Amino acid sequence: MFRVTQYLRELAQAERSGAYPAARRRTGAAPILTPAASKPGHKAPERRGGGRTAAGGPGIGPVVIWNLIRRCNLTCQHCYALSADHEYAGELSTDEVFTVMDDLKACRVPVLILSGGEPLLRPDLFTIAERAIGQGFYTGLSTNGTLIDPAMALRIAGTGFDYVGISLDGLRETHDRFRRLDGAFDRSLAATRHLLARGVKVGLRYTMTSSNAHDFPALLALMRSEGAQKFYFSHLNYAGRGNIHRAKDAQFAATREALDQLFDRAWDAARRGLDEEYVTGNNDADGPWLLHWLQRREPELSRRFGADLRQRLVAWGGNASGDMVANIDNLGEVHPDTMWWHHALGNVRQRPFSAIWADTTDPLMAGLKQHPRPVTGRCASCTHLAICGGNTRVRAQQVTGDAWAEDPGCYLDDAEIGLAPGHDRIAATPFRSPKSVGIPVVAG
Repeated sequence: MFRVTQYLRELAQAERSGAYPAARRRTGAAPILTPAASKPGHKAPERRGGGRTAAGGPGIGPVVIWNLIRRCNLTCQHCYALSADHEYAGELSTDEVFTVMDDLKACRVPVLILSGGEPLLRPDLFTIAERAIGQGFYTGLSTNGTLIDPAMALRIAGTGFDYVGISLDGLRETHDRFRRLDGAFDRSLAATRHLLARGVKVGLRYTMTSSNAHDFPALLALMRSEGAQKFYFSHLNYAGRGNIHRAKDAQFAATREALDQLFDRAWDAARRGLDEEYVTGNNDADGPWLLHWLQRREPELSRRFGADLRQRLVAWGGNASGDMVANIDNLGEVHPDTMWWHHALGNVRQRPFSAIWADTTDPLMAGLKQHPRPVTGRCASCTHLAICGGNTRVRAQQVTGDAWAEDPGCYLDDAEIGLAPGHDRIAATPFRSPKSVGIPVVAG
C-alpha cells in the first residue's frame, strides 16, 4: 500500500515550516501521521520497515489479510478469490482461527484485515473480531457493504473495528454491472452512511479498469460529499477474475491521468488540513510517479524538498508481498499476498504461520524477501528500483511465467525510469487458459 496522504502531509508541513519533517522511528504500533493521530484511543498500523533484522532476529511482523470465508453474495468481475454464493468445505473453525491468531500475536503481526468472500456471511465473524481487538491488533473489515443495514452498522460500531472498507467501483450503473447485482450501489452507499452516522471510520475502495475509469472523478467527489475518511485506489492485479479480465486493465495514459487527479486531491486535502486519507495499491510505480507529479505541479517544492521525499520513498521500499504483507485464505493456506492464491506456502493446520513465513526454502519467498529483488528486464535497470521494489511480481508471473520478469503493469516510460528510449515492453496479453508455471530458483 502506498500512503499518498502521509507523504503529501509531510510535504505540506515542509512548505509551511521551511524544513522537511524528520522521519520518526517506529517501534510497536506507532501511529501514521494523521490529524486524528493524537486522539485518545487512536491506533494505526505500522509502515513497512519492521520485518526481520539482518541477523535474523524478530522484528515487526507483516500485515495479514485474512480471507475468513470464500462465500460471497456477489460475483464481481475482478474478484481474486473467484467467490460465489455457496458454501466452501474445509474452512478454518473458530478454534482454529483463535490458535492461528495467538501465533500471529506472538510473531508481532500488528494488523489484521478480515476479508472474504463477504466476511459478514461468516456466523462467528464478530466473535473473531472481538478476540482480535482484545488482543490489540489493529482490526479492519473489508466488505462489499450490501448486507449492512442500520442494525448491522450498529453491531459493527459496537464491536470496535478500527476501519471498514467498502468497495465502490463506479456510480450506480457501472458499479452494479461490475458487481453483477442490480441495486448493489445503493445498498453499499447506504451502508457507508449507516456506518459514518455511528462514528465508524469508513473508506471507499475502488479498482480502476478501462471499463470504469470514467467514473473515478465522480467517486472522488462522492467520498468528500459523504464524509468518508479514506479512499483506496487499487490498480487491477492479475489474479482470479482480475486475471481473466486483464485485457480490460486501464491503459497507461488513463492510469497516469487518474493518479494525477488523486494526487491533486490529496495535496489539496493536505494543504487544507482535512481529515482525508488517500492510498493506492497494487502498482508501486505510484511512488516514482509522485516524484514526477511533484516536479510538474510544484517545481519549486520539488527543487527544495524532492531529494527528501525521494529518501522517504526509498525508506518505504515499495512492494511488500511476501515480506510485510501476508495472506491466509479460508482453508488456512498461507500466500505471499491476496493475489498469489495460485501459490501456497504452507497450511496453518500443519505448521504455524510464523514458521511458514520465515521459511525461505520456497524460491518465490526467497526472492520476495531478497533486497533488492532479483528482477530482470527494464525493472532491473530502473533508476527507481529502490523505491518500488520491482513492483508487483504476480503480474509478471501471470503474463510471462517468470515472477522476476519486468512488471507489464508499470506505466512509466523509459525516460522516466532512466533508460534510453526504444526498449521493447512486455505487453499484458489477454488471458487465454489456466496453466501451471514454475517459479525460477533465486541464486545466491
